[in-house]
Amino acid sequence: MHDFKFWSKISHEIMKQVDEVTRPLVGQKKAGQIIKMGADGTPTKLIDLIAEEKVVEILESANRPLMLVSEEIGRIEIGKGSPEVVIVVDPLDGTNNAVKNIPAYGISLAIAEMNDLDKSMTVEDIQMGFVKNFATGDIYQAHKGDGASLNGKKIQTSRKTDISQSSIGAYIYRANMEKVDKLCKMIRRMRILVSVAIELCYVADGTYDAFLDIRGNLRIVDVSAAKLIVEEAGGLVTNEENQPLNGKLNVLERTSIIASGNNEVHKELINIIGGI
Repeated sequence: MHDFKFWSKISHEIMKQVDEVTRPLVGQKKAGQIIKMGADGTPTKLIDLIAEEKVVEILESANRPLMLVSEEIGRIEIGKGSPEVVIVVDPLDGTNNAVKNIPAYGISLAIAEMNDLDKSMTVEDIQMGFVKNFATGDIYQAHKGDGASLNGKKIQTSRKTDISQSSIGAYIYRANMEKVDKLCKMIRRMRILVSVAIELCYVADGTYDAFLDIRGNLRIVDVSAAKLIVEEAGGLVTNEENQPLNGKLNVLERTSIIASGNNEVHKELINIIGGI
């Protein structure tokens, strides 16, 4: 990717400053105050707005032309001239956790070089991904073709192949509970943290053996960075029909997702939920 070091530096500055500006609101009732409806059609809370405003401020100060795709503001151009990159941001993943001071919330940033046909750009075009868990300070990142890391140390996904011994994360709100119930009978543990980007990173470092959200309503914005991190750590990411994720880089694009540490577990999960 062109100018990798520059955009990496900007991403780390965004993670640092958004962490700082949102920290005083964590655990505060006012943080959950609904300010407006976001571009993705869901309510924007005060803490979300403050996080996104800081992202925009830093990107404006970078003095480089870019396209920003963000959960609350939608899609905007920043800087003069033709955009060099598309930056896809979820300024605060796990908003409700932050409001209630449950330690699983943070930021997700994904970057792709702009091409001449930007309207056709998809999550497959992402070349850099960053996720920071503000509650722990952990930073996950990946550069396409160069592996994934946690706090600067290389990581890899779980090699566990016995699904009956697996620990799996899931987002099950309004999911097909018949499928969820079937899955729960087959695995050892299920975790529900409601912070998709962070939970996908748990697949990347082997904390989880897999993660799934089979509602078909998951925003591409939420997983653009973590998808790359899982894949660069050696894992697999598909939708529930076992097809590659190829959603366009906009806040309205939705998908289901299954992420796992290895092919054996992935196939078993797909079979259990009826994707094949």
